[in-house]
Amino acid sequence: MGSCLCGDKVEPEAKNAIDGPVSKRSCTDTIWILIMAAFVVCLFGLVGHCIAKGDILRVIYGYDNCGNICGIKNEPESDPKFSCKGEDMTAKKYLLIKEAGKFVVNPRNVYKECVSDCSAYPEYRKFLRRCIPKKSTEVVNSFFSTTGLKDFFLEVSEDLHLTWLYILLLSFFALALSFLVLFLLQYVAGAVVWLVLIGTVVVSLVAAIYLWIVWKDKRRAELQSDISQRMATTYLVFAIIATIVTIVILLIILVMRKRIKLVVQLFREAGKAVSSMPLLLLQPIATFIALTLTVGLWIYFSLWIESSGYLHDGSPYFYYKKDTAMKVTRWYNLLAMFWMTQFCIGCQHMVIGGAVATWFFTRDKSELSHPIKTSTKRLIKYHLGSVAFGSLLIALVQFVRAILSAIYNQTKDAQGDIGQAVYKACHCCLYCFEKVLTYLTRNAYIEIAIYGNNFCWSGEQAVKILTNNALRVFAINSVGDFVLFLSKVLVVSFTVLVGFLIFERVEGIQHMWVLLSLLAVFAYLISHCFITVYEMVIDTIFICFCEDCEINDGVEKPYFMSYGLMEFVQNTKKVLAVGDRTS
Repeated sequence: MGSCLCGDKVEPEAKNAIDGPVSKRSCTDTIWILIMAAFVVCLFGLVGHCIAKGDILRVIYGYDNCGNICGIKNEPESDPKFSCKGEDMTAKKYLLIKEAGKFVVNPRNVYKECVSDCSAYPEYRKFLRRCIPKKSTEVVNSFFSTTGLKDFFLEVSEDLHLTWLYILLLSFFALALSFLVLFLLQYVAGAVVWLVLIGTVVVSLVAAIYLWIVWKDKRRAELQSDISQRMATTYLVFAIIATIVTIVILLIILVMRKRIKLVVQLFREAGKAVSSMPLLLLQPIATFIALTLTVGLWIYFSLWIESSGYLHDGSPYFYYKKDTAMKVTRWYNLLAMFWMTQFCIGCQHMVIGGAVATWFFTRDKSELSHPIKTSTKRLIKYHLGSVAFGSLLIALVQFVRAILSAIYNQTKDAQGDIGQAVYKACHCCLYCFEKVLTYLTRNAYIEIAIYGNNFCWSGEQAVKILTNNALRVFAINSVGDFVLFLSKVLVVSFTVLVGFLIFERVEGIQHMWVLLSLLAVFAYLISHCFITVYEMVIDTIFICFCEDCEINDGVEKPYFMSYGLMEFVQNTKKVLAVGDRTS
């Protein structure tokens, strides 16, 4: 078992003596929760450095070529070289870029000026705190690429400033959809299964058709600015993705059509556990709040990071240049977001896994005594280190994928076909590895909840269980996990579709694909927190079922599983044995 700072090491009880999750435990993988704490301290230190040398108003209001932020009274610089810095711009609230209508290779060389009114310039019009050029027939560079936001990160920060309220409202919309699906799964499982299948296909099909129609209209538009071209490309990419997703879902449903009836039985069995512990439905709310705070802090820190820098003579104009620590903080903050997000989700898995395991291994369900409270207490007291370790593994894979994507985006123009093929192969392998690792980690959490061992031992035990019961894994989990996955797809697709309709009416957005990708991530995380309740309940019941079969024989040692679960497993095996030969 892992090291512990809160007590003596206690060996787990023998497997043949188990009568519910092991009660005598010790701390597991303590070193990793200490590493996480040190990591967070370093994050606040790096962000503090950026805050000390930054001003978030540089991103929101913009600044002129002397570094003066529009609309406020600026502090002067001590260096006489920057003598023009420090003007009172209170009466000049708007940032004007006189070369915004021309193609500019380096935005740092653009002349920027704070003005009091945009109406004095007939070729410009007011938009928020900027004077933007009126639409013309010439192909122009993206306006916000020339507003002093010298790189992609700052442009995205500007987009987030324009749409953060919409993203927040759409996140709550995804929350409401997820809660509705979860509520219906408990009481009308059969109807929900078919509703999810049909609804996912319909939403995906409608989204694909709509995106193709809009892309066709955007492509034929007479006025083709750079922003319009970006929008048209965005619609094309998402139209292709929606079409592929629709086709794949239809094919999977056709292949698995003979097993869909079994899903209803599976969800009814899981519904028994949820009905016995109805507070499980409220547990994801705590996770949602934690994820909201995590993502909110990440966005807030990102804005400060992108606003940081030292005033630098870029010749002929001044701009804010980042040092190495500020550049490192960008990626450090991203890794922190990945790790903390997975940590919040991992804690939810542990709580649900421990509560369901307690329910499963209790013969008289009426004797259940606060299983959720007990599971939460064990997590906080003994196993936070294990969750920190497991979540870090997933976060590192996600971080490597992000770095790989960034390298590809920076070098794609210089790459040949071989380079792009290598990137796509690596990206695909990392994606598959992440999904496998996520699945194994979730099952490792279940083993930790049952036996109280460290992450490595529990992961090894989970692999043995899954390997020894490969046919049962496919029979019991495949169809159920597929339906639950479609439930998440339904929530994400509907949320992103609504986001499309809203964002296309917001002026000034230049990287819509980034906003939609972030919205999809947030919607997925939200739906995952809620819908994963049933996913985790099903996985926990399956692991407990396998452990039950190894410990007991059903004669001298009665099984803990219910008659309904035994009947479901037998029916599933029959379908696999007969149905596959006739399909």
